[in-house]
Amino acid sequence: MFGDMMGMMNKLKDAQKKVEETKKRLDTVLIDESSNDGSLKVTLTANRTIKSISIDDTLLEDKEQLEDYLILTLNKAIEKATGINEAELAAVAKEGMPNIPGMDMFK
Repeated sequence: MFGDMMGMMNKLKDAQKKVEETKKRLDTVLIDESSNDGSLKVTLTANRTIKSISIDDTLLEDKEQLEDYLILTLNKAIEKATGINEAELAAVAKEGMPNIPGMDMFK
């Protein structure tokens, strides 16, 4: 029984290491999103860190439109990044979970 417990602990440590590696890798996965007319472009990582924002000069003339475009475009990009992030981390967590009775909700 003690050996099984040590094996499970090692599997959990391995899973934690893989999750951390995946988080680092997700910093290199870039998501690009644009407004419908292409006048605003944003890039962020799958860990939801904004890397760049490109604004067409025409948007600088209308503060309200620029704010609306920023909100809409950033929200779309964040939604995509969150989907990628959650799918990747869930896959790693599922793969690394030891078989603990009653904890099959992760399988």
